[in-house]
Amino acid sequence: MEDTTTLQFVWFLLISILWIGYLILEGFDFGVGMLMKLIGRGNDEKRTILHTIGPVWDGNEVWLIVAGGATFAAFPEWYATLFSGFYIALFGILVALIVRNVGFEMWGKRDSAAWRNGWEWCIALGSLVPALLWGVAWANIIGGTPIEPVATNGVDSLEYVGNFFDLLSIYALLGGVASLAIFFAHGALFLEARTEGEVRRKAQAMAVKATPVAAGLATLFMAWTLIRQDSLEILSLIAAAIAVAAFVFAALKAKTQPQKAFAGTAVGIAFYFIAQFIDLFPNAMVSSVSSAYDMSLNVASSTNYTLTVMTVVAVLLVPVVLLYQAWTYWVFRHRLSAEGVGDVKTPLDLLDKKKEAAGGSGSDQGTGGEPAGS
Repeated sequence: MEDTTTLQFVWFLLISILWIGYLILEGFDFGVGMLMKLIGRGNDEKRTILHTIGPVWDGNEVWLIVAGGATFAAFPEWYATLFSGFYIALFGILVALIVRNVGFEMWGKRDSAAWRNGWEWCIALGSLVPALLWGVAWANIIGGTPIEPVATNGVDSLEYVGNFFDLLSIYALLGGVASLAIFFAHGALFLEARTEGEVRRKAQAMAVKATPVAAGLATLFMAWTLIRQDSLEILSLIAAAIAVAAFVFAALKAKTQPQKAFAGTAVGIAFYFIAQFIDLFPNAMVSSVSSAYDMSLNVASSTNYTLTVMTVVAVLLVPVVLLYQAWTYWVFRHRLSAEGVGDVKTPLDLLDKKKEAAGGSGSDQGTGGEPAGS
């Protein structure tokens, strides 16, 4: 087996960063979506909850699109094996995301309790399913799935030979439950840090309960992951330890310092998945049949020319995307309140209210409205 080249390593690293960025940013989206029906009471509170992510949720999903596209272009064999073997699970995630995103747009289109209740369930379930299944998927990627050589037109290629139920091992399900708990806590802390009044109080109560559970499940999954390794990876151990410490820090700060606690869960999610990517390297897919059938990055990779062109494009465009998204978060950084929400229709109305408040009383209090899409 040939060694991983520099460009292959660079693109594995970049894809890892894209996935981690997606899981941190979309993670609190999932948490907010799951919390909407749990803590939202009345249309004003629910508008406020939705408006915390209204200006950013679609931008957060760009990270997923770019991660998938980069995997397809840089490691086509990885992409093909992953999407064929995990087809049903990934299709379930896709449907859930579509339903959830339609719910964001449709919730405020009609002043009907039944209409809004139906879309609230779409948002909640459309957030819960991906939060669970992404954890299951990554646990399978690092834990191993049935992959072995299959002859196609006389040429052997590594392919997934299992079925959907082969993805539902106890280890994988623990990974799914852990990611669900982590994103739930991450979203509760985001709401606590971004809202005021009754919504914040209820988000705080939920965060105080959820963060210790997330820390416990993350610790259990990380410990099992390290035990499963043939030989202990020191870097993976260090990353796992940092992740657990960050989640514990978040649990300790959840009640009094939500911004720091939210930063803690963000760091925890980052190192939680860094540990998994370290465990995976230098492979793209791990075979549970035999280590001889593991798909290395070298085997999965595109040509050196393709990776070179992709690198040039990434260097030129990625900074622009990052600057734009950072600007979006800065513009909509203010806390939101359910008070006076009735006359706010889009996130841009929030900025007008901010200007009015600043000009009138100098107050830095915000209001929330219905979420806007792209």
